[in-house]
Amino acid sequence: MSNKTIAIPTPGARFATKLDNSHLSGNKPSKQLKTINPKKSGRNAHGRVTTRHQGGRQKRFLRQIDWKRDKFDIPAKVVSVEYDPNRTANIALLLYADGERRYIVAPFRLKVGEVLLSGNTASFKPGNALKIRKIPVGTTVHNIELRPGKGAQMARSAGSGVVIQGREENMVLVKLPSGEIRRILPNCMATIGQVSNPAWKTVKIGKAGRKRRMGIRPTVRGTAQHPGSHPHGGGEGRSGIGMPSPKSPWGKRTLGTKTRNKRKYSNKYIVQSRSSKRGSNN
Repeated sequence: MSNKTIAIPTPGARFATKLDNSHLSGNKPSKQLKTINPKKSGRNAHGRVTTRHQGGRQKRFLRQIDWKRDKFDIPAKVVSVEYDPNRTANIALLLYADGERRYIVAPFRLKVGEVLLSGNTASFKPGNALKIRKIPVGTTVHNIELRPGKGAQMARSAGSGVVIQGREENMVLVKLPSGEIRRILPNCMATIGQVSNPAWKTVKIGKAGRKRRMGIRPTVRGTAQHPGSHPHGGGEGRSGIGMPSPKSPWGKRTLGTKTRNKRKYSNKYIVQSRSSKRGSNN
């Protein structure tokens, strides 16, 4: 999998690249597993903007992804590997032996026609799902549950992979791509392999219009605004922020300020923080 440039580039797209999706099946999404993804445009129920820089994206269908992989010991054939506009990774359509169809996040190098399995009897083949306590040390996994039966919450984006580091008492130690080492409950499900589409991070958008179709509106520097819109605004000509520490549009400290709650519930599961290599404990 690699990137490719535009065949006949225009001045606006001469630096743009896109993914080579020739390996995908090209099938339309299953009608039973898709719904309209409603547009929020960053507004809440009252119509007020609660998330800035959103709006104007193209219409999308939301694919229903099987995050739990709870059809145990039933073989499933990979019918197609498809593009999903709602996530960075590709998805795969599985046809189970009992006739049911489900979408999963496709692991790297998954091919059409392969047979996958979930459950304690599954082999350590990429795409198979089983409890993390059954997976040997050194194996790369993704789609990890944090609570048994809740569904995958960790390592779901393109190219993500978590390595099983070892076992400690009744917990399993995993190393995340950030360098953090974390404890996972042994009965949580995980999928073997790395998530597909690792080249996604190397794509060059190329022009502003492509971002707008993705639903991302422009971001304006605080120093370019007037003082009523941003604490950094105002002044004559090109002036600095005029304050000792940078502020957010709402006056809160930002750019390097620690925002993690010191009493967060998941702190007890962290063995080594991702920032410990920089000499910090948070």
